[in-house]
Amino acid sequence: MSLLILLFGILLLFILILKKINPMIALLAVAIITGLFLGMPATKVMASIGNGIGSTLGSMVMVLALGAMMGKLIEDSGSAKKIVFILIKAFGKNNIQWAVLLTGLLVGIPLFYNAGFVVLIPLVFAISAATGLSKLYIGLPMATALSVTHGFLPPHPGPVALAGIFHADIGKTLIYGLGLSVPIAVIAGIYFPRLVVSRNQTTAAAGFVINEEENLPSTARSFITALLPVFLIIAGTLGNSIKMDYPGKSILSFLADPTAALLISVMITLLVQKASIAKAMESCTEGVKSIAMIVLIIAAGGAFKQILIDSGMGETVKQLTGGLNLSPLLLAWLITASLRVTLGSATVAALTASGMVLPLIGPGASPELMVLSVGAGSLMFSHVNDTGFWMFKEYFNLSLKETFRTWTMMESLVSILGLVGVLVLNQFI
Repeated sequence: MSLLILLFGILLLFILILKKINPMIALLAVAIITGLFLGMPATKVMASIGNGIGSTLGSMVMVLALGAMMGKLIEDSGSAKKIVFILIKAFGKNNIQWAVLLTGLLVGIPLFYNAGFVVLIPLVFAISAATGLSKLYIGLPMATALSVTHGFLPPHPGPVALAGIFHADIGKTLIYGLGLSVPIAVIAGIYFPRLVVSRNQTTAAAGFVINEEENLPSTARSFITALLPVFLIIAGTLGNSIKMDYPGKSILSFLADPTAALLISVMITLLVQKASIAKAMESCTEGVKSIAMIVLIIAAGGAFKQILIDSGMGETVKQLTGGLNLSPLLLAWLITASLRVTLGSATVAALTASGMVLPLIGPGASPELMVLSVGAGSLMFSHVNDTGFWMFKEYFNLSLKETFRTWTMMESLVSILGLVGVLVLNQFI
């Protein structure tokens, strides 16, 4: 009976989102209704809601805020554009897809998906106009790179939230995620577009030019500021993983904390940028504003997660699937992928699934790999109920059939390859 109530809750969530109800409101309403239907007293339901919001945001709100500040500073300073220009020069026209892919990975680490897409799409069109290559041929590697970083790499909201829920080490998650992201991005972002997209453009692109005379920061400053949080977290994690004591270990342990790494990165970026402190603070404020709704959606997702945990639903799922003899990682991916196809939002699907699969963590599945498995499942088969689907369709002026053949297939390929990569990693960790 409890499983039927959960399915009803998921169906209700799907209907509300389909009716354009804000996901935060939809998640909170469904969390309360599901908890009441599962027999939880009203006072316990509201206590679970509060605990879920607090436990989810408590471990990650500063990471999200500082990450948003960092991304906005990089965007407004012109570092993202500078990275694009340098890579285009380095790779040349024949290897331009590789330049765009690498750009997407570098820019996508500090920027959220929508921000990265908006920043890079004019440059994709500019490259298309300058080279005569199809906009879609250039754009798919960019979209793939942003999608991969969105699904697998902190400090994006989804992976950070999941790491908090599963009590996973963010540094290890980032290292494992990077190991998955690069080969997946190459397969789905380079070789897949060559199979499904015409290389040469059919219509001339106009209105976009690559202007290298802009007052952009230096190459060193651009790369250092964009990648500094990643380097600090990885260095801290690797240094902290050494069992023996040595001078400086406490410092590296400090750097392994993503809040500390991002705070240091923001401070260094403020010191080396050319803009005034007042203007930089405006950028930081705008960056935090841009993720306010994302944070609230994550908070509501944490509330729904806690309802599923406190009602015993996670244990019910564990018992029902115990006889299937499936890897917990595969099961987590299947549940998340099903929710993604149903609900549309990758973040909502991942957060909803987390409460169901949390009890599955054990010897057969590390918390870090569960984060990546759920992240991979959250990218599966993006279609008409996903805003990313429509953004890609409209920017590239595609038909529905063309969008399914390119965007949807690319997202599904990233998701499946992510699952395969997680299962392979599980054999060696």
